[in-house]
Amino acid sequence: MYRSESTDCRINVRAKRVLILSWLLAVGGAVLAPAALAGNSAVQAVQDVLAANKPDPETLLIGVYKELGANHLRTAQEKADQLVEAYPNFRLGHLIRGDLLLMHTRPIKTLGAIDGPQDKLKNLRDEAMVRLKSLRERPDPALIPRSLLQLREDQKHALVVDAKRSRLYVYENHGGRPKFVTDYYISQGKLGVNKLKEGDQKTPVGIYYITSQLSGARLPDFYGSGALPINYPNEWDKLHGRSGSGIWLHGTPSDTYSRPPLSSDGCVVLTNPDLYQLTSSVEIGKTPVVISESVEFVSKSKWDSDRHTAARLVEDWRRDMESRSTTRVMENYSRKFKSDRGEDVKAWLARHLPFMSGVKNLSVKLSDATYFFYPGHDDMIVSTFTEETSVGRSKSLTRKRQYWAKEGAQWKIVYELNI
Repeated sequence: MYRSESTDCRINVRAKRVLILSWLLAVGGAVLAPAALAGNSAVQAVQDVLAANKPDPETLLIGVYKELGANHLRTAQEKADQLVEAYPNFRLGHLIRGDLLLMHTRPIKTLGAIDGPQDKLKNLRDEAMVRLKSLRERPDPALIPRSLLQLREDQKHALVVDAKRSRLYVYENHGGRPKFVTDYYISQGKLGVNKLKEGDQKTPVGIYYITSQLSGARLPDFYGSGALPINYPNEWDKLHGRSGSGIWLHGTPSDTYSRPPLSSDGCVVLTNPDLYQLTSSVEIGKTPVVISESVEFVSKSKWDSDRHTAARLVEDWRRDMESRSTTRVMENYSRKFKSDRGEDVKAWLARHLPFMSGVKNLSVKLSDATYFFYPGHDDMIVSTFTEETSVGRSKSLTRKRQYWAKEGAQWKIVYELNI
């Protein structure tokens, strides 16, 4: 039996490690910020936290860890009590507090030693494990997600979801270079990622955009303080027959601080305070959401090289267009090219390039380009840009998107569309 702190409590080393683990796993709490969401009880809970100026849960958890590491079991217990009092719906916090209470009476051999439903205890342990892993594998701020090659000047932020780590990273467009801002714990589909069809309980992998912002007042409590829908299925998904709809970034019910890692029907779920914070980084129609099974981080030199490659591909295509040579233009396209109508490259180009015949003084200018490596495809670059075509005094503007795949040593366009 453990003695009290006043009698020089000597905590069993193994038990202490379990409790330290418990704390680490719980880290990832909320950083609160105002947002234009209001209405349901989940929203009210967040507003209550703001109004009461409650302590940051992460700060409290750090305090628990420090006190426990110093063998101050009673002080650690007091901080855990403060945590669950301030955030009564933080179930992992309650689990840690329960373990601390048990440590006063007997050794603790596992996280969640309290009695309870095994499925729910497993969910909390799973949440604990991914939270710990995300701390151990926290991205180096000097590294950049490989997928984010170039944002438009007016795209202030990009969101990068790492399903394997149950983490959402926020990057700021800092003079053209993505700069790490913050990250959040997230939940995903019950059956993981790579959504293929309606109802498969998977989260899609791809490049998407925030399409709207729904306030909590317009939603059932299940969605928490609000929702940020994305444009799944995108054009690449549709080309490959992927179905489904209603994929959102949203919050949690008012009685739940956070959900287990694998617990949604395909949406990306954040805590309500985190969703509040995230909305300040989102612009409708502009903010990209890159969802990957696992995010690869690269050095700036590697990122510069990849970005140069993406820009060169599009520039070479532009020059070939300006040359008015159908043969040169066709060399940019893959034999595997397929349009959304099912056309091969010859049929598709025959429909899109007849204006080039007999044209003189053709000018093609490109602007507002974005480049991404497409998640799940190591050798596919998605380029989106505005094309200004001038023939004499006639001008036309088109927003175009190209999917470039690497075939051997060469890059070829496998899909293209006007958006």
